[in-house]
Amino acid sequence: MSSHRFVIAAIFVALLFVGAAQSKNQPSLPPAHAKAPSPPVTDEFIHKQFGDNCSLVAGPPQFVADLDGDGIDDLVVAARCKNPMADRAEYNFVVADPYDSFLGFGDVKITSTFASDAPERRGVCLLIIHGAGADAWRAESPKAKFVLINLPFKTVAVKRLTLKKRIMLGIYMEEQGEGEDMASDIFWDGKKYKYQPLGATMD
Repeated sequence: MSSHRFVIAAIFVALLFVGAAQSKNQPSLPPAHAKAPSPPVTDEFIHKQFGDNCSLVAGPPQFVADLDGDGIDDLVVAARCKNPMADRAEYNFVVADPYDSFLGFGDVKITSTFASDAPERRGVCLLIIHGAGADAWRAESPKAKFVLINLPFKTVAVKRLTLKKRIMLGIYMEEQGEGEDMASDIFWDGKKYKYQPLGATMD
């Protein structure tokens, strides 16, 4: 091989290593937008996964997206659960209260008894199913299931969230309230769902 060809080959190999290193250091971006489940989730499915105490709330959209970053689709739906604490052991789901935990009230046994002053808001929550295997969130035995209670959402959407240089999908909420509109997000931190007032960038 001539010296000229050797130099070109060496440069080519070096560029390959640089490109591989850059791609390794670049975070893989989750999908920009969630999709709707097809066909839509029904009360029959919700009752099977969460019990008869929970039923869908008409109006808010349903979302399918990878919320926990494992590459498998998860499900997010708005529902009304009369008494989720009573069914959590039988249906193997976690009742969590990210909003009140943020405010300093961490005991879900207590915060699950909080009732909204507005009757139409009582029991409104978000149901999340972390998918498993090829059937993802429709699997007979999903990876995990959550009932997130006491969230003051008016509307919900799943969007990209940038948090501490990490890009993930989070649940964006426009909140119920008086006066100035408020917004916040819910995200999976690897162990649990956490609430924060909108301060991170979302798109």
